[in-house]
Amino acid sequence: MPRVTVYSTITCPICDKTKQLLRKWGIPYLEKMVDSDRAALKEMLEISNHARTVPQITIDGRWIGGFNELTELHMDGELDSLLPQQ
Repeated sequence: MPRVTVYSTITCPICDKTKQLLRKWGIPYLEKMVDSDRAALKEMLEISNHARTVPQITIDGRWIGGFNELTELHMDGELDSLLPQQ
């Protein structure tokens, strides 16, 4: 089971960019489409303190934010510590 979850919509270009980066970095992820799945939307709102934008990203159920926060974690070298190699 992927440790990263990306909450996204079908029409979100930043969501596509986020998923593309995760694939490039070799990080598996689970995508939840909040525009077509009300349960996923409810889950995203609860996890993200009611954030209304996508993507929203969690690692092991812990909310990290969106695309900017993901790339900052990667640039700061902190993403590797959240996702140690198995």
